[in-house]
Amino acid sequence: MELGRWLRHWLRSPRAVERALPPAALERIERAIAQGEAAHRGEIRFAVEASLPWSYLKRDAPVRQRAEMLFAKLRVWDTDERNGVLFYVELADHGIEIVADRGLAAQVAAGQWQAICGEVAQRFATGEFEGGVIVGIERIGDLLAQHFPTRDDERNADELPNRPVVLGR
Repeated sequence: MELGRWLRHWLRSPRAVERALPPAALERIERAIAQGEAAHRGEIRFAVEASLPWSYLKRDAPVRQRAEMLFAKLRVWDTDERNGVLFYVELADHGIEIVADRGLAAQVAAGQWQAICGEVAQRFATGEFEGGVIVGIERIGDLLAQHFPTRDDERNADELPNRPVVLGR
């Protein structure tokens, strides 16, 4: 394991999340998810943590592994149409990952997800954490609306909570 990475994680306080995304920002993110989900049948979960758990660091696991585990742990896969999406941010490594369930992943090219992550990273680089997250949610929502638009003949069920998940508190 790289010493620099270990130190970044060791020194990153869980309060780093609150500094980047204070409670009022998390409430606005929750509203953005709810508003976006009105335009499609998909589900978006947003999760953030200051640093990776020690179990990931000691095996030098990439941020993507953590995102994939959280996708399962948060049951993002548990939607009727397999169209859930986890938008995950890890602050110590500046990790931004999007994990989509197979119903959507089969229809969206990897480059589209990478473009969203790049746009979010640009916002983060200027200190716009809330703005970056909301842009990411909007772009994910655009893809969901394209592939899973709402239907006039049925109610758009909210299958997963919209509240952001803050890990490591």
